[in-house]
Amino acid sequence: MKSSWMLVAGLFFAVMGICVKWGSEHFSALELVFYRSLFGLIFIGGIIKWRGGSLKTKSVRMHFSRGLAGLASLSFYFYAMSQLPVASAVTLNYTSPMFLTLLTLLWYRERVRPQLVVAILLGFVGVILLLKPTIDASQLPAGLIGLTSGFLASLAYLSVKQLSLLGEPDWRVVFYFCLISTIISGAILGFHEFHTIDWRGAGLLLAIGATATVAQLALTRAYRVGQILVVGALAYSTVVFAAVLALLLLGERVPATSWMGIAIIIAAGLLATRESVSTSD
Repeated sequence: MKSSWMLVAGLFFAVMGICVKWGSEHFSALELVFYRSLFGLIFIGGIIKWRGGSLKTKSVRMHFSRGLAGLASLSFYFYAMSQLPVASAVTLNYTSPMFLTLLTLLWYRERVRPQLVVAILLGFVGVILLLKPTIDASQLPAGLIGLTSGFLASLAYLSVKQLSLLGEPDWRVVFYFCLISTIISGAILGFHEFHTIDWRGAGLLLAIGATATVAQLALTRAYRVGQILVVGALAYSTVVFAAVLALLLLGERVPATSWMGIAIIIAAGLLATRESVSTSD
């Protein structure tokens, strides 16, 4: 089940999210985006050097498009996190599988199995039950930005799939994403204030960079070798992992409705996996 690489990505994205939560107490959202990209670039660069890989590519324009979409999605998501309740921001970002379904229909003109559409919609219902998002009228602009982050994420994932079809390896896709994100976010951050980095902050930033790199590698492989909509449905696993980690590490209580949401998300993932097996994914 090649699409199951998304479960690995979901776990590491959840760990990264906990580190971002801790890091946001000292760093701005833009700083976190920059350091995540910078340390991710260092980590993936080390992996490429160790493996002796080549950065030569004939898909510069596609890498640039993927990098811009990914950076914009991440920046909008972090902004929404700073302006909205966490539950609302996460839920809006996780509209990406639904946008991805629509884009796949329009771009590839593929026939989508009804079971996969059900799995994606079921997963989003589980996210809503788990996170119980609330947005009032004054938060509508930030809510639209959060929704846009989900749409931009779907564009980035579609670009990852296209790059894989062009034969680009996982590590090269991640490298150029980190490179583009580091350059652009660093240039913007040059007009803003940098906060000092103590030992705790350095550890958190390194952890964010490392977990984000592993998650990106797993996500890229999932979209490269897996079925795109199955991967999209399994992406909801991040929410489950995040809820469990928040309970264990942050002491956040999980009410009964949230556990119901977790159960529905797991059911959606199992349905997507079942469809993956039935189509010899």
